[in-house]
Amino acid sequence: MDHKLYALSKRVGEALLAKHRKLATAESCTGGWIAKCVTDVPGSSEWFDRSFITYTNKAKQQMLGVPELLLAD
Repeated sequence: MDHKLYALSKRVGEALLAKHRKLATAESCTGGWIAKCVTDVPGSSEWFDRSFITYTNKAKQQMLGVPELLLAD
């Protein structure tokens, strides 16, 4: 992974731990890349909860509750 992305992911994790927070992501065109960057950081399970990769509009509606009108072209 790019050193800058690793450093950023690590800083995000440190900030979340300091505030007793957790991270969840919902990705589409990134195909899980954000989750991959985050989970490359050792100990990320302490602050990274989950990721949803919803590539199709149907998946976005079913898993995330995104209204169909919002997804219309």
